Amino acid sequence: MSTLYTEIEINADPQEVWRVLYHKENWVNWNSFLFDRDSSLGFEINKIVKLSVWRSPADEDTEFQSLVKVVQPPVCLSWVCEIPGFRGEYWFELQEIGVRRTKYIHREVFSGWLSRLFLPFIREDEKRGMERMARELKRYLEQY
Repeated sequence: MSTLYTEIEINADPQEVWRVLYHKENWVNWNSFLFDRDSSLGFEINKIVKLSVWRSPADEDTEFQSLVKVVQPPVCLSWVCEIPGFRGEYWFELQEIGVRRTKYIHREVFSGWLSRLFLPFIREDEKRGMERMARELKRYLEQY
């Protein structure tokens, strides 16, 4: 099992951060890492969402379907992508750390024999993409 992790502090309350993170149809306005592929599919527990990830400018985007596992406003959003030999768990956590201050945490956990084959090739780009998304979310929320 491999875990990738990033966090950033945002000058906004958790409800504001949640609103921006939860409405994936608006990600195009601020997010260059994850993309919504079907805005008719919202984040609902045990429902499928279609997303795409763009790790780096040198790569094409990778489309995937995931099963939403946790929707706990304004604290946690999680989904799982599974195919034979691969499981990816994606976690977004929001922690209130002060007045209008939120710690945004993005964690990805990969398991399965296929992850051991391809993770060495994408690990650094995936991590940089996660960090880019965190910075973009912070910038978007703090520009008001």
